[in-house]
Amino acid sequence: MSNPERRQTWSPDTYQENARFVSDLGNAALNWLAPQKGERILDLGCGDGALTKKIEQAGASVTGVDASEELLARAAERGLDVRRMDGHQLSFKHEFDAVFSNAALHWMLKPLDVIEGVRQALKPGGRFVGEFGGHGNVSSIITAMRAAARIHGGDEDLAGPWFYPTVDEYSDLLVSRGFEVRRISLIPRPTPLKTGMRGWLMTFRKPFFEQFDDAHQAEVLDEVELLLANSLRDSKGNWTADYMRLRFEARLGK
Repeated sequence: MSNPERRQTWSPDTYQENARFVSDLGNAALNWLAPQKGERILDLGCGDGALTKKIEQAGASVTGVDASEELLARAAERGLDVRRMDGHQLSFKHEFDAVFSNAALHWMLKPLDVIEGVRQALKPGGRFVGEFGGHGNVSSIITAMRAAARIHGGDEDLAGPWFYPTVDEYSDLLVSRGFEVRRISLIPRPTPLKTGMRGWLMTFRKPFFEQFDDAHQAEVLDEVELLLANSLRDSKGNWTADYMRLRFEARLGK
């Protein structure tokens, strides 16, 4: 087996092909943000900038930050102001009217550090609006990968390296850092996978499969698909991921 300490990497082209739904389905969170002309907004975990561009088109001045050089390069091609930055170590001081984040916070495993950085980045009275994976997100997929890892002697923890909190858990974290939670919901969102389960797995959990040698990877992929077929694939062969999203709006006191 390979080094189990693998990290998630991103290919803009693969992301475009297999994960475009991430930004396409981010409009509900963007509606909660309701960006206004003249506002200064930080997009935390901006990825390839698809939603960042929509914030800009609403008339706001927007800065995007992400840890992926590859995705940031694609965002820069959109003419956006983007910077490489770890979401746990935001360096802004009271600069933004709002911080927005879509489908990124679950990748950041020290949520208090993230929330504190957001607090520091916001002006007094600023708002923090976002959506990310909540409790139960892709639970069937994670369970199938963990089962396959156990069968094949792999590292089960590589199946689900995410932070998926409940409403109460995340509300408590926000309040502990001085935010008032205006609204927060755990939202089931079954998500069709146009390129199938294999495309999803190799986009979002490539490190899990890379722990096995090349010949073994295909076998493990087949096994995970087989375990999931009865619950997530319909009679016509269409796949749906069992997504559960946590959407929230919180504000700082003035």
